[in-house]
Parts: sequence; C-alpha cells; structure tokens
Amino acid sequence: MLSRTAAALYWLGRYVERADFTARLVEATVRLDALSARPAGEAAWASALIVTYNEDAFAATGQNITQQPVAHFLTLDMTHPGSIVRCLEQARYNARAVRTALTREAWTAVNRLWLLFANRLSPGGASATLNLCEGVKAEARGFEGAIHRMMHNQATMLIQLGAAIERADNTARLLDVKYHLLLPEGEVVGGVVDRDQWTTILQTVSAVTAYRWLYSDGLQPANVIDLLITRAELPRSLAGCVEEVVEQLNALAKRNGLQGEADRMARARIARMQKTRAHEVIVSGLHEYLQAFIRENAMLDAAIARQFRFI
Repeated sequence: MLSRTAAALYWLGRYVERADFTARLVEATVRLDALSARPAGEAAWASALIVTYNEDAFAATGQNITQQPVAHFLTLDMTHPGSIVRCLEQARYNARAVRTALTREAWTAVNRLWLLFANRLSPGGASATLNLCEGVKAEARGFEGAIHRMMHNQATMLIQLGAAIERADNTARLLDVKYHLLLPEGEVVGGVVDRDQWTTILQTVSAVTAYRWLYSDGLQPANVIDLLITRAELPRSLAGCVEEVVEQLNALAKRNGLQGEADRMARARIARMQKTRAHEVIVSGLHEYLQAFIRENAMLDAAIARQFRFI
C-alpha cells in the first residue's frame, strides 16, 4: 500500500471520529445549558471550547460565550479546523483519495455526513442544534457499521486505528476538563450542577447505561473516572482505546510482516494500562495522569506516521 493511501485511510478514521465526538459534545452541552434543572450557561460552553482546544480561536472572534455563537463555531464555522464541517470536509477529501479502497456504503456514509451541512448557515436554536448533532451521530454510526462490514484488510485496519487514536485523545481531554475546569465557583461538589455535569460526561461518551450496569451505588465521580479510564469493555474508555490500538497494529503486522516503533510503544502502554487503578490515579493526580496520557497518545500518533511513512 502506498504511504499516501495509508495516511488518507488513517486520517479518514480520525476525522470522522472527531466530527462525531464534537457533535456529541455540542449535544451534551446544549442539554446541560438549556435543558438541565440549573442551566450551566457560559461555563458549559467555555468547557466545550476547552475540550476541543478551540478557546483561543473563539476568543479571536470577539463573540460572547453563549449557545448560539459557540454552537455555530463548533459546527458550521469554516474559518478554523476544529469545527464539524471542517472535519467532514477533510474526511471527505481523504475518502475521495482512497475511493477504490472503500465500499459504496462507506463512501455514501461519508458523503451523507458532508451533505448534512450543505447550504446551512446556522445550527439554529436548541432543538435544531440537537437535530443536527443527532444527524451527525447517526451518519457516523452508519460509516462505522459500513467499515465493520467491509473486507477486513489493511484499509479497514488503518481506518479503525485512526479512530481509536482519536477516541482516546477525546476521552482524556473530556475527563480532564470536567475534573478541573467545569464546576462553577461556589457550587458544591456532589450538588445538582456537579451531578448534571458528570451525567453529561457519560452522555457524551454513550456510557450512561454502561455505568448503571457496572455500578450500583449511584452516580459517584470516582466510579465515572474508573469507568472512563480502566474499564476496557467500554469502547470509549482509555483502556478500550488502548486495546483497540494494539489489536489493529497487531493485525497490520500480520498482514505486512513488519513491526516497529509504534508497536513497541502501544504494547508498553497497554501493559501500563492493565496495572492502572482509578483510586491510585485520583490520589496521585488525575490531571497529571491525563495530561501524560494525552502527550503519550500524540507521541504514538507520530510513531504511527513514521512507521507507515505518512510523512
């Protein structure tokens, strides 16, 4: 496989996953702000910008941090690379570059994602924004399903590898921002706002039902942290993403008979993850742990690029 083809497949997986995550984040923030018992207001939308690393880009626009401008910025703004529409533009560009490696269903799903934003100038009010996000999520699930139904070859492995790397980064950033930045000053830990915010975190990663299955003592921050870091049975947990990366790299190695720096880094990371305990992470510093994970994930991404000669 040509290196540019491998790069396009890998980044196709990353961009679709990024668009899906941003849609989930916007949806959860709308619910937290507009539909909760105590609207979170500016704090909720500021946290959404921080999670996506877009706070500086949004500040440069000079707009107030409220639902309408931030929702537009994260969904439809073409001036920065973090919006959903820009992610889908890049996903579609990469999909076109590897069109012959995709099934009709996979290409159609990417194209339908892009068409959701055709001629759209505003995400609308709360209901319209929720509908738009639900459309992105539905088409992203369609793309994921199409990939799983494709022949299991290097193309699907690279797409899934990119998605797993992106998913790990997103979950780590989401959890880090909640733990340190989201609770408004003066609010009680364990109070109404705190509970709503932890529930929003679970909703963003589709883990509300999983939490109820695994924990019987109600909503506890320590349990949410345990679920999103160490429980590999949850696909969007850090442990689940780490396992997925190793699985896809192993599958690629069996196909091409080669292993390299990325394989070694991924195996070392999963060995550490299997020894990780949530209570130890909390005691030693959750923020420090998550920041180290994000840096390591970026280093692994760079190692993958070198190993498969993306650059």
